[in-house]
Amino acid sequence: MKVLTVLPRREGYAPDRAGAIALLVSRLASPEDIVIGTEITGTPLPGGQFVAVSEPGGVHRWRRDGTRYRIACQREIKRHKPDLIEVHNRPALARALSRCGIPVHLILHNDPQDMHGARRPRQRQELMQHVRVFVVSLWLRRRYLEDLDDGPVTVMPNCLDLTTLPTPPAERAKLVLFAGRMVSDKGADAFVRAWAAVSKQAPGWRAIMIGADRFRFNSPRTTFVDRVEASANAAGITLCGYQMHHQVLEAMAAASIVVVPSRWPEPFGLTALEAMASGAAVIASPRGGLPEVVGNAALLALPDEGDALEQALLRLIEEPALRAACVERGYVQARKFDLSPAREMLQKMRERSVKSGNRR
Repeated sequence: MKVLTVLPRREGYAPDRAGAIALLVSRLASPEDIVIGTEITGTPLPGGQFVAVSEPGGVHRWRRDGTRYRIACQREIKRHKPDLIEVHNRPALARALSRCGIPVHLILHNDPQDMHGARRPRQRQELMQHVRVFVVSLWLRRRYLEDLDDGPVTVMPNCLDLTTLPTPPAERAKLVLFAGRMVSDKGADAFVRAWAAVSKQAPGWRAIMIGADRFRFNSPRTTFVDRVEASANAAGITLCGYQMHHQVLEAMAAASIVVVPSRWPEPFGLTALEAMASGAAVIASPRGGLPEVVGNAALLALPDEGDALEQALLRLIEEPALRAACVERGYVQARKFDLSPAREMLQKMRERSVKSGNRR
């Protein structure tokens, strides 16, 4: 079975540009899978055979980026002749590619109601008639089916290869970690505020932040980043900037506490899953898909609800037994998202779609 996976146009399939979608595709891809996306520099991520598409010029150069990318994808489909197409996070593109006469899977990692081609209930209803829809959390399934009757939307959560995670040290550092984009939605400023409030009550502990505005080394400077970094420096937080994924996992393996103070409803919450699997105690926002991911293994705290975040952080710092209990429950919860069953589920879904030829 030949599967062609289509990445979002801005998703880099390389270690120095990878976001959550590229990392998931890399984990799940079979060696014979073809993964197409925009051009990268250096070596692509492992998993599948990466093919950089060439967007058309000439008469097409005045067309929108999305249109030129769609044309480039159609050319690769014609060249490779796959049995199945999997499109990540682009409903309109999935709908367009379904006209190629090949079964299409649409795998959604974010809220479809914010996406071109799926904002309205009628668009989402029509999509289900032409492609098979997958989402990474029950929260996303509810968002997809909002104002619709129940439909064939399958939950296929993100996963981790637990065998490849860094080995944690025998004794963890008294370290509190934030790892994520330096944007308001991720609550980077809430983390700084919380640490500034509790740091004097936590002798011997320190805090670090990993992240930038984007998932790349040359991320743009923004006024938000400047403001947060100034406040972080004043609070004694170590700023590490953007780090590659393996470096983030190494930091999680060393940290005692990882904070995920998202303001926006996280569609899944991969950072929280990675932190639990790495053996850190987790504080997470109770929004979006995060409660599904952490289960009973984390302390939940809204980032801007009084001093809820500060109190949760102080509890984990001051109560080693609570911290240890969160760690143990986190290991159990993380095993529910192991790679092997996720691969088995994906393979079954692929075989079913190719065998039936039914896009639903």
